Amino acid sequence: MPEPLGVIGAGWVGLVTAACFADLGHDVVVRDVAPERIAELEAGRVPIYEPGLAELIDRNRDRLRFTLDPEEVFAAARIAFVCVPTPPTYTGEADLSAVERVLDELPELAERAILVMKSTVPVGTGERLRFRLDSRSLAHVGYVSNPEFLAEGTALRDFIHPDRVVIGAFDETDGNAVAALYEPIDAPVVRADVASAEMIKLASNAFLATKISFINEISNVCEETGADVSVVAGGMGLDRRIGSLFLRPGIGYSGSCLPKDVSALKQLAGNSGYHFQLLTAVIEVNELQKRRVMGKLTKHLGGLRGKTIAILGLAFKPNTNDLRDAPSLILAPRLLAEGAEVRGWDPVALEEARAIMRGVDLRSTLLDAVTGADAAVIVTEWDELRDLAKPEIRDAMRNPLIIDGRNLLDPDTVRAAGFTYESMGRASSDLRALPETEEPDPEPELQT
Repeated sequence: MPEPLGVIGAGWVGLVTAACFADLGHDVVVRDVAPERIAELEAGRVPIYEPGLAELIDRNRDRLRFTLDPEEVFAAARIAFVCVPTPPTYTGEADLSAVERVLDELPELAERAILVMKSTVPVGTGERLRFRLDSRSLAHVGYVSNPEFLAEGTALRDFIHPDRVVIGAFDETDGNAVAALYEPIDAPVVRADVASAEMIKLASNAFLATKISFINEISNVCEETGADVSVVAGGMGLDRRIGSLFLRPGIGYSGSCLPKDVSALKQLAGNSGYHFQLLTAVIEVNELQKRRVMGKLTKHLGGLRGKTIAILGLAFKPNTNDLRDAPSLILAPRLLAEGAEVRGWDPVALEEARAIMRGVDLRSTLLDAVTGADAAVIVTEWDELRDLAKPEIRDAMRNPLIIDGRNLLDPDTVRAAGFTYESMGRASSDLRALPETEEPDPEPELQT
């Protein structure tokens, strides 16, 4: 009989973890602190968008239970996965208040139990939490680091077919108990000390961010020298030492993991007395990449005051409704500050955008978003945008200009369809005459 499990935190990581373990045959109790979220889940509604997740939860409804009570978790299970948020503070460090709350709310446990940390935490967190448990006479509560390596949009596949499973434990028996849960999954299991397991997660994401910033720098040089970054990246990726993944230039990395984890690792290094110069550059390059989109717009439109710009794609990546650190949240305020009218469209994230994208005119259809627009900016590489360069879109726009921030489209095809087209690291369209920008009426002089 599969081991009953607990999951603390019904966010994206928690729900994916719970649903996948339930699908492997485990009974799973999921606890969250938000009554409205638990009510939704009990009613059969999944509050996040992840392809296949709602169906997986529905299929395993008999093995999943949702609760607000932490005691209910440990009454049913002896292994509980901690999947609570660890957002960045204003200094870039991880906010561990939700993790600490888990420890504070632990019920009295007569039998041995294991806390399994899936949340991304700074290196050294396990040691501090182990000390806190021991100081509260909870030495019989084991602690295991088991970081998640899930990508939004492909999380279910990533859980069932991972590149590796990392397990760091203070007690080998606890590590063995967690490793046994993954036996049905065909993947290498990396056994480590707790600190090394924590570092594997942070270092992995920092390396991916570095790779993205590197190809964006190459992309910028390609624009200056006439090289095509798509060809360059393709040639680089065939080298087995480099690989093709994360060699796509664009607006920069974003989302719930990479920005947070890169900043956290940089801050961790600084707090330890080491200046991580490479990560400082990686972060700077990523921030500057958004400005290149602004530069491409002004290159073709001149001043942006009075211009209508359609932002196509609001979520930070396709197949998710997550807007955390999304490029759209940076581009929209900059465009508004320049005096532009900004419209936004996304196939799944409009509801989330309404809560946070002030001043943006959100449209429910792609055609409505681009009608009368002076430019369309592809921010998220949704499949719905692959045929953007079609006559009805061109005819609807006031000025058929596409800024492709994800190199989603084929330049020759788009230009043949009558659009002016700019992408990242590839040849630009011939610059047409800049449209006239209406100047504001002069303010009346003050009478003295």
